[in-house]
Amino acid sequence: MNLIWMPGADTQATSPRPRTRSFVARGGSSCAFEVGEGDRIRIVDPEGRQQAFLYVQGYTFGTGVPGRGAVTKTGEALTRTLPGGQAVAAELLRRISRSEFVEHRLFEADSEAGAVFVATADAASACVLVIPGEAMAPDGQNPPTDLRVEIEPAASSEGLPPPPLAPPLLDLRVKAATAEAYTVKAGQYIQIVDVEGRQCADFLAFDAVALADGQEFGLDATTTHTLMGSTAPKPGLLSKYFDARMVPLVEIIQDTVGRHDTFMLACSAKYYEDMGYPGHSNCTDNFNAVLNPHGVQPKKGWPAINFFYNTVAGPDDLITMDEPWSRPGDYVLLRALTDLVCATSSCADDIDPANGWIPTDIHVRIYDAESAFSKGMSHRMTPDAEPRLTRESGFHSRTAALTRKMEDYRGFWVPTCFNAAGPLEEYWACRERAIIMDLSVLRKFEVIGPDAEDLMQLAMTRNVRKLAVNQIVYTAMCNPHGGMIDDGTLFRLGQNNFRWICGDEYSGVWLRKLAEENKMKVWVKSSTDQLHNVAVQGPKSRTILASLLVSPPQEPTVDELKWFRFTVGRIEGVPVLVSRTGYTGELGYEVWCHPGQATAVWDSIVKAGAPHGMMPMGLAALDMLRIEAGLVFAGFDFCDQTDPFEAGIGFTVPKDKPDHYVGSEAVARRRDNPHRRMVGLDVSGNEHVGHGDPVYDGRTQVGVVTSATKSPILGKTIALARLDVSAATIGRPVEIGKLDGHQKRLAATIVAFPHFDPQKTRVRTELPAPGSTEVATPMTSLDAVATAGIPA
Repeated sequence: MNLIWMPGADTQATSPRPRTRSFVARGGSSCAFEVGEGDRIRIVDPEGRQQAFLYVQGYTFGTGVPGRGAVTKTGEALTRTLPGGQAVAAELLRRISRSEFVEHRLFEADSEAGAVFVATADAASACVLVIPGEAMAPDGQNPPTDLRVEIEPAASSEGLPPPPLAPPLLDLRVKAATAEAYTVKAGQYIQIVDVEGRQCADFLAFDAVALADGQEFGLDATTTHTLMGSTAPKPGLLSKYFDARMVPLVEIIQDTVGRHDTFMLACSAKYYEDMGYPGHSNCTDNFNAVLNPHGVQPKKGWPAINFFYNTVAGPDDLITMDEPWSRPGDYVLLRALTDLVCATSSCADDIDPANGWIPTDIHVRIYDAESAFSKGMSHRMTPDAEPRLTRESGFHSRTAALTRKMEDYRGFWVPTCFNAAGPLEEYWACRERAIIMDLSVLRKFEVIGPDAEDLMQLAMTRNVRKLAVNQIVYTAMCNPHGGMIDDGTLFRLGQNNFRWICGDEYSGVWLRKLAEENKMKVWVKSSTDQLHNVAVQGPKSRTILASLLVSPPQEPTVDELKWFRFTVGRIEGVPVLVSRTGYTGELGYEVWCHPGQATAVWDSIVKAGAPHGMMPMGLAALDMLRIEAGLVFAGFDFCDQTDPFEAGIGFTVPKDKPDHYVGSEAVARRRDNPHRRMVGLDVSGNEHVGHGDPVYDGRTQVGVVTSATKSPILGKTIALARLDVSAATIGRPVEIGKLDGHQKRLAATIVAFPHFDPQKTRVRTELPAPGSTEVATPMTSLDAVATAGIPA
């Protein structure tokens, strides 16, 4: 194998070339793969500072490559490093276990972000890539991070499906413009793979027992829409497809695409005849042919589930279509809920964009019912990123035992509410006692290096140079045109050490891009998988955590911890970082720990909180709390076209910041010439108001509702809305449009926001000084601009 070391940045295209097989190797684990003679291997360290070892079957390096040597390992030893959940073909495992491997060190401890290792295989070989890394301490900044592996085959790889998820019971190729029928037993799994991308796969399934009795009960989209309340079921609670008897036949387990069609018929002879192509191959005729031996009666047009088909039901009542979203290797994974007769087609449509104009193969695999597959949707940070299925946090085993009402929120399973109570009781527990909530979905980035402060000063609207060690600031991060990329909290762990906590995975990409463009010596390392967190919020939160946290003498205790500060310590022996932050408008804290110790932390807090009436809380209650407190939410109250002033967080943009930051000129221009303003609305009546509802002044729309809720503590419906500045006057009456915006109106009045506790007295509550006879009092004298913990 000829190998080339490229220590510099990844200067090649960010996305692999067509037909290149690529995957992400997770930090702190290992993976196995095979290469053929002449294959080109490219391993990229996107974030930098991640050492790795490549073990190649029976091969030693040539000269001139750092880390070359004669260190060898047996395949038997290497197989023990492979994570248990990895699907490795049995034959590959046998090859590895019987061979000897030569160790090659790829990257150094201080390698730059984007460092690349390139190799060309002289012969077919098995490889094992080991990415070492210890569990990161909550106050540490050394997370093991992912590497990207790209294998460009010497021979054409067109038509090769991705590796199986488990040993398949059936490996079935559905050639382009054909269909295949097959049977599946209850509990078995069906994987439908788009081999080359942008190819639709129509799917039919029938109750096999009923079919044997001469009755046809197949998938019924109308019944499914009604029972699931969605255009297409997705992994989670509402994941099943039903027949006309309302009997579930299959459920979605995994979906790497998320865009499918359940409205249109499979293509038919009539469709092509109407378009001027008589005699064109079509899915309906193909289905009729392969299902006839199973006793299924033919149809003129089959009402199939059209996986990967990209249809859009628009506001103009038209159903339009475009090329599929699916990429090579994308798939859906179904579980059969009864014995089935199934059929899958590779759609024959080559006269429009439905299959990207070129029909290609579909691949079907059946897996045993005993196979273990997690549920999830795929999420991509950027269009060219590798998909990642919905994750479970370190606290998931505890929350999942208390509720099945989980939702996929930004790539994590997060409880909507809990079975024992519900959103309203959870809300009142937070207002009156205490709650615990899993918020591990927040993205975390470690920013380290001599230029760390310069990078954050450039990227953030706040004056980061004023931020002290152990202090936190809430800030915005903007595009050059002034729109917000994200908001979040910035922790300062040391002179050249920061932690950025936000909602969007892209923040890390953006920070690395800024560092590279400005030639800064700084690393931005993702620590989301190394640092999970629960929010402990409510009037009793301080008492609960004070009974648990043991902090070093030089660190503040929970009782001493000020707003937007953090401390470190241990909860019953488990290392944690505790910050006085939250998203509820109540006194509260967040407890950060390694996911491997998350259950111990959860159990300790829940036990300590039980005498105080603590309850677990989900997203539904959190939404009520944060709207009352006027806390904005990405995707609802702001987007990348919204500046901080329009989002209602203008206090994060100090006028006197001495240094230029990204978007500073545009933000200043928008500040001096505002077009829209965030306001509060008090809504008359009890009818539902939601995100996107138009706001009118007479006939004219003057804005839009961004968030709304029925406030339990205020006893009325309240909303946040972004209005034209000419209409955004406190006390002015407006109307919220329902139906078409004009047929029905709800009266509302413009008010200041936050609606509840605008002076933040509850969240700022401090304990009296030691020895004082005073009761705990709020810090009402603080200026509102210091909401984020440091002067503007």
